[in-house]
Amino acid sequence: MASSSLVSFPCLSSLKMTFKPMATLSNPPTTAMSYELKKGQNRLFHKLPSGLKMEVIEQRKDEDEDEKRKRRSEKDNPPLVFVHGSYHAAWCWAEHWLPFFSSYGFDSYAISLLGQGESDDPLGTVAGTLQTHASDIADFIESNLNSSPPVLVGHSFGGLIVQYYLANIVNKQSLGSTNAFPELSGAVLVCSVPPSGNSGLVLRYLFSKPVAAFKVTLSLAAKLFQASIPLCRETFFSSTMDDQLVQRYTYELPHNYQILMKESSRMPLFDLRKLNGSLPVPKPMEDSTKVLVFGANDDFIVDDEGLKETGLFYDVEPVCIEGVAHDVMLDCSWDKGAEVLLTWLCGLSKPGNLAA
Repeated sequence: MASSSLVSFPCLSSLKMTFKPMATLSNPPTTAMSYELKKGQNRLFHKLPSGLKMEVIEQRKDEDEDEKRKRRSEKDNPPLVFVHGSYHAAWCWAEHWLPFFSSYGFDSYAISLLGQGESDDPLGTVAGTLQTHASDIADFIESNLNSSPPVLVGHSFGGLIVQYYLANIVNKQSLGSTNAFPELSGAVLVCSVPPSGNSGLVLRYLFSKPVAAFKVTLSLAAKLFQASIPLCRETFFSSTMDDQLVQRYTYELPHNYQILMKESSRMPLFDLRKLNGSLPVPKPMEDSTKVLVFGANDDFIVDDEGLKETGLFYDVEPVCIEGVAHDVMLDCSWDKGAEVLLTWLCGLSKPGNLAA
């Protein structure tokens, strides 16, 4: 996003996994209301080097004894680590995608970045920078998943953080030392802000869709999506998603998406002026990490040109899913995006396709 703009866009069979215990938090939740976990999910808190705690919702694969025996002679799927965008937190993945992928044999972890969800707040007025957010994710992976390179999945601004992470992976063997950003089995960019940031997105909206640009400004910069179901739906969801789904949890925990979004984002993810000064993200130093880029045909935030830019940057053909909006993991057709990712993960697991 241009620094002068008011608009702030929000937002597979592999290696054996060893899980180290994460720190637990005895303090009350940071948010005013806590997302009610689904069956099989746990809320954990990873302690960062700074001493701050980062919320992680995990859902491990659930296998019966026959499945376990079948897998003994096979390599396990890599764990999946999900990174949210603005106005979201770990809960956005826990609603549909964590249960989906754990049912297919993937240990799944959704992170709440600092200042979001039930993670601690850092000092200052913003949650962090590309570097600090990516470093926090790297610390979680190094501490808990270091023997099994995960697939890192980022949505919207979370996708930009994943891109920064990719740019800082250096082969450990070539360095002969520990890598600050552990290697990945793959990376997935979902409706991601492109490598150059969202300046181009904003300018295209201003000149080609001024009414849409005005709505985005009202919805996101002024946060009016929190008070308007129609505006919330138009910003994040498909037009076919009815009011009951937009606010499906009204009057009971975890309440509705609007409240979750409001409570999840106590601090902006970035200082947008400083962020734009650090963009575009650098090209990855190595091309060993497989990357999937996919977007949504009805995305109100990241347009087709933004999707193409990201695909071109990583030299992959982006996938555009029909009938889904920006929040592909929460939309009424959330399974469409999940199936695209699952198919890619299955291809990633073929011999010779996983990063060494």
